[in-house]
Amino acid sequence: MFNNPSDLPYELPDFAAVDVDTLVPAARMGMDDHAAELAAIADNPEEPTWENTIVALEASGETLQRVLAIIFNYAGALATEKIQQVESEVSPLLADHVGAMYLNEDLWNRVQSMPEQAEGTEEAAVLRRWRRRFVRGGANLDPEQREELKKLDSRLAELSTSFGTQLLRETEAAAVELSEDEVAGLSEATKARLKADAREANKDGYLVRLGLPTVQPILEELSNPEARRKVYQASLGRAGTANDDAILEIIRLRAHRAEMLGYSSHADFIAEEETAGSVEAVEELLKTVTPAAVSNAQGEYKRLADKQAVSDEAQEGGVEAADWPYWDAQLRAEELDVDDDELRKYFPLSRVMEQGAFFAAQRLYGITVNRREDLQGYHPDVTVWEVREEDQPDGTPGEGIGLILMDMFARPTKRGGAWMNSFVDQARLTGQQPVVVNVLNIAKPQEGDEALLSLDEVATVFHEFGHALHGLLSDVVYPSVSGTNVPCDFVEFPSQINENWALEPAVLANYARHVDTGEPLPAELLQAVQKQARWGQGFSTTEYVAACWVDLAWHKLSAQEAESVTSVEEFEAEALRRAGIDLDGLIAPRYRSAYFNHIFAGGYSAGYWSYLWAEVLDADGFQAFVDTDAAVGTPDGADGATSEIKDIDEDDVRFAGDRFRRMILSRGASIDYEDAFWMFRGQQRSVEPLLRRRGLAGSGA
Repeated sequence: MFNNPSDLPYELPDFAAVDVDTLVPAARMGMDDHAAELAAIADNPEEPTWENTIVALEASGETLQRVLAIIFNYAGALATEKIQQVESEVSPLLADHVGAMYLNEDLWNRVQSMPEQAEGTEEAAVLRRWRRRFVRGGANLDPEQREELKKLDSRLAELSTSFGTQLLRETEAAAVELSEDEVAGLSEATKARLKADAREANKDGYLVRLGLPTVQPILEELSNPEARRKVYQASLGRAGTANDDAILEIIRLRAHRAEMLGYSSHADFIAEEETAGSVEAVEELLKTVTPAAVSNAQGEYKRLADKQAVSDEAQEGGVEAADWPYWDAQLRAEELDVDDDELRKYFPLSRVMEQGAFFAAQRLYGITVNRREDLQGYHPDVTVWEVREEDQPDGTPGEGIGLILMDMFARPTKRGGAWMNSFVDQARLTGQQPVVVNVLNIAKPQEGDEALLSLDEVATVFHEFGHALHGLLSDVVYPSVSGTNVPCDFVEFPSQINENWALEPAVLANYARHVDTGEPLPAELLQAVQKQARWGQGFSTTEYVAACWVDLAWHKLSAQEAESVTSVEEFEAEALRRAGIDLDGLIAPRYRSAYFNHIFAGGYSAGYWSYLWAEVLDADGFQAFVDTDAAVGTPDGADGATSEIKDIDEDDVRFAGDRFRRMILSRGASIDYEDAFWMFRGQQRSVEPLLRRRGLAGSGA
């Protein structure tokens, strides 16, 4: 089924025809076909031209890409034991295949011989990308080093896959069983869900499955201190030392690989391709934010500890790490006068998605998103939606743009977290239109009930749809620079920009309606939501930057230094101490090394900081929408409430949206990122808007 494009609309894969048992042979066949295509390019007796070299490279490997799209999407969202085995077999084979391409001297000579393309054109970006790929893939190494690099890449692929597979198993095994007494404080709906999860796992009582981050959302609701402690310790200690050997070997191999290629560390190797440009620039940002975050976190802790001390639930020893989310929620509910369970009722998933995220995109970009009941996803929970340009004034239907699959609910075979991925990338060269997927891990409600979202989950829906828009609205010629094929610290910029629209008054008013009554969000709750968006930024920023420092510490090691590390736990603790994050264990990194999937099994090694870098762009860049009167803007008052309310003209909204689409979303990796930001924003980026947004300005920085 992979030899030719799918006959379904937009080349949507025919998931019903996928036979998992054939995926490994299909991948091997795809690699063989691609290798033959590459050999034909390399051995072409004609003089190298743009068409017979670069265009040929861009158009090659379509069969392989169709197979890999299934394998790697399934590996994240439908990771059965069979799929895990497929991934573990295919990953090292793919590393060998890709490595062989970049080490092909004849192919490299043809790419090198290409004349420079006109600066600022898509062709110039494509040529730079191919040359950089070959150099970073070892094209300039001697024969002995090339062979060593092949083995390194193959082994790293094996280790990365095994880390992710092991973590999935360990996270599921670490699910916490709670008794009736231990679930005190939970809503009846939450208890029903946990009981259903327990029955599904053939267990008694209630079962709390863990998400990827250290702090589990349920800690905010559990009033039983022992239950909180059980959940927190299970989360913090998951995997134990099971992945330690893999972590240490990954770090050593990455450091050695970087030095072979002429870099002092893997962190330097990664930073070169990011918009940040250097590890020093990243550390400068982290050093600006970290002390402010820690200072605010200390103030937040004192306030919630004071509340706990005078409450009926005061306990000996005060507030521990496991208690922080609970007492923070109690303080937030008191000061903002908002019941989180009641607030959720205004955020039913279907409305957040359709009347929220889709509606905002229609206002900004003139696109429509409609359900395609005739098309099926890879799981019964997955829905398929068609994205089209707006209809013409004469009623002519707008042109089709692509498809988006929405996979919203958690399940045991899905890896934790939320992400966007592609089944088909947009490219005018191949005539392909995008097919993308948004994957979240929202708790699935009982049959007949609506999933009700927390404010964080609402933001996640908008965030991931922002990534989807980046892929869907791509308008480039060449596949390699399409959509989200951009540096990690830029790929989060459009998604984080899109989060802002979740709380824009016009958008919020369109989707935030009570699930039972249909009543709009009351004015007093709206103000509470605005304030809540800035609540607890000391804690959340500290746990995030702690993970950034751990990531950088591992990946700044030289090959010699990496060899000397023997204890993952001790290394992590020392990295946090050096970063100035020493809060007596009250705040752990968002991800500890043992379950840091982003950097050991995902694509964010030495780059977890990219979310913060992109948020600098977002916090500053969104002001461009405000300046063009397309948005009210984010809360900027001392109490977190919006200090200025504007009359928004829909023409202004569309004008600003079209600018963002034209300058950023449609261009993929064909742009100079700094120039593109400057043109859109009208000035160079500044960290100050980020500090103000997070309430960190003047707080210990």
